[in-house]
Amino acid sequence: MDYAIIAAGEGSRLAQEGIGYPKPLVPLNGVPLIERLIRIFARHNARSISIIINSRQSETRRLLTALAAQFPLNIVVKDTPSSMHSMHALAPYLRRGRFCLTTVDTIFGEEQFGAYIEAFENSTSDGLMAVTDFIDDEKPLYVSTTPDLRITGFHDTPPKEIQYISGGIYALSPASLDTLEKCIAAGEARMRNFQRRLVAEGHKLDAYPFGKIIDIDHAEDIKKAEEFIGSL
Repeated sequence: MDYAIIAAGEGSRLAQEGIGYPKPLVPLNGVPLIERLIRIFARHNARSISIIINSRQSETRRLLTALAAQFPLNIVVKDTPSSMHSMHALAPYLRRGRFCLTTVDTIFGEEQFGAYIEAFENSTSDGLMAVTDFIDDEKPLYVSTTPDLRITGFHDTPPKEIQYISGGIYALSPASLDTLEKCIAAGEARMRNFQRRLVAEGHKLDAYPFGKIIDIDHAEDIKKAEEFIGSL
């Protein structure tokens, strides 16, 4: 399995709240967010781990360079206007087979993640998207599904009787990257629009429920995430 991590954002909200680390280096129980993900992916049969950071993240780049001696890393340094453009910059490393991509600030339980990856490897769907009914996000992306968890849409506002939001972990086939190219060519700039186009083009996407997924957007989220990981 190939993995990818989007870590090219500014982390401006954390900085404004007094966090003195770039977001990828924010420690969670003593381990930087980006290193935590790398080690989890390595334990789940990572053939490669491709990572994008921005040009101002010299400290992050030094850590990744050191970790590259232990793990199969591809490091891309590029300034991008959105997560979707960051994914596009990583796309050349993701075309040889199925892959899993996430953002650097996505916190999940490793045991459940392992079951998710195994389910994707045994699936015939075009994608398996992590979802959760734990809603603690400022702008959640709501996910509608059929009773058997086939995804029917992604929504900015909750449709009637909505159950899940997107968890920000995407397991996809290489065919999804052709759809990504169309999004870039059309001038689109949000991951949620990429996901909507996948559905519109008929890609078979299934939802995989996680008990809880936490995003590190604010300083208070760090404590929440540490308590969550400590409870597992």
